Amino acid sequence: MKILVINGSPQGENSITYQTMLYAQALYGRHEYKVIHAGARIKQLEKDFTEAEDMLKWADLLVFCYPVYTFLAPSQLHRFIEIIKEKKINLSGKYATQVSTSKHFYDTTAHEYIRENCHDLGLSYIRGLSADMEDLLKKKGQREAKAFFRHVLWSVQNGQKEIVANNRHEAPLLDATLNNIPVFQKKDNIHRSDKEIALVDDYGEEDHTLKSMIDRFVKTVPYKVEVVNLREFNFFGGCIGCFNCAASGVCIYKDGFDVLLRDRIQKSDATVYAFKIKDHSMGYRFKLYDDRQFCNGHRTVTMGKPVGYLIDGHLQAENNLKTLIEGRSQVGGNPLAGVATNELDVDAQIDMLCKELDYILVHKYKQPANFYGVGGMKIFRDLIYKMQGLMREDHRFYKEHGFYDFPQKDKGMIAGMYLVGAMMKSSFFKKKAGKMTEGMLLPYKKIIDNARKGKC
Repeated sequence: MKILVINGSPQGENSITYQTMLYAQALYGRHEYKVIHAGARIKQLEKDFTEAEDMLKWADLLVFCYPVYTFLAPSQLHRFIEIIKEKKINLSGKYATQVSTSKHFYDTTAHEYIRENCHDLGLSYIRGLSADMEDLLKKKGQREAKAFFRHVLWSVQNGQKEIVANNRHEAPLLDATLNNIPVFQKKDNIHRSDKEIALVDDYGEEDHTLKSMIDRFVKTVPYKVEVVNLREFNFFGGCIGCFNCAASGVCIYKDGFDVLLRDRIQKSDATVYAFKIKDHSMGYRFKLYDDRQFCNGHRTVTMGKPVGYLIDGHLQAENNLKTLIEGRSQVGGNPLAGVATNELDVDAQIDMLCKELDYILVHKYKQPANFYGVGGMKIFRDLIYKMQGLMREDHRFYKEHGFYDFPQKDKGMIAGMYLVGAMMKSSFFKKKAGKMTEGMLLPYKKIIDNARKGKC
């Protein structure tokens, strides 16, 4: 079999993820292997894609190999996939799978992104391997990698692949207008002129529909809007995972991105992202922006500030992108003010987003975290605690904000549950279980009674 490894890591041959593919190659050496170091060579590939195109046409099986960066694959791999689509390279009938390494922070959304793009390219997809960064150093991880690749080879040989239904909507998208702009009521407890919203977009001259949505938002929202167009910023490159910023918080690139991020975007009172859906994501340039935010490490520096979205495209057909949007706001501690799309009644959706942003800013409303936020932050909590010697800025931030909420610290709860467990073994207490439940409700009833008496 002809197997092509597409290494999306900017570290190239030094990538930890790539070692898993070298391990598989060592085990199953009777096949023919080639590799494209897409992450490390993306600048050269943008200039000349000929060799990569020849390899893609040569292969029977493509293996996308990458570390998970901010919910998805690295921006360099985004760009590689984008080039394949731009050149309309025919990959139909070939097989594809993926291998990622991470600490399992939203590896699910990263895998779904690759899976969706494989289907776009006509590839027959086989479920991938999501490994921990250190799995290959352990016997269990080695067994899992070996079993995974054996299953992939069996799947190709036996024609096993996903059967996918087309769930895309093709209804026409709408332009926003400047008709019937709503008027906001004045509030005594807020000076709207003192607050600012950063609107980060990826707008080009061809994106007239997205521009119409931005124009209506700027005209409607009762705050000053600082528009930051990512196309106007000269990125020197995507995040290369060098960890130079881990101790100092300063990016190795000298293109001024950290100044743009901290002085023009993160100092605002709210952030709105405006983009056109591309390749099941916010597009390559936004992914570049997201990855470069690692200069903040794992610090949720904009906690409490609301976020909103203006999206040109069929979002209802993009379940993974919807999960990513909610996950970003949850992990960052940013109240999600809303997502306005141009699929239906675009003017009304933008107006509702503006009103929701205003409500959150006026009332300082903070939404409690759900599974996306709680689960994501627990992974970061454990990671930073173990790597505090390297990620010093993150460690300091987590200590200051009380993020180290390890369960073993709650000794009172643990002792209480031992007591309850012992009592439940007794036939006497089992008969009294109903009254125990009533007793558990007493503190709640007291709170409700106080609310009725206006004592909240």
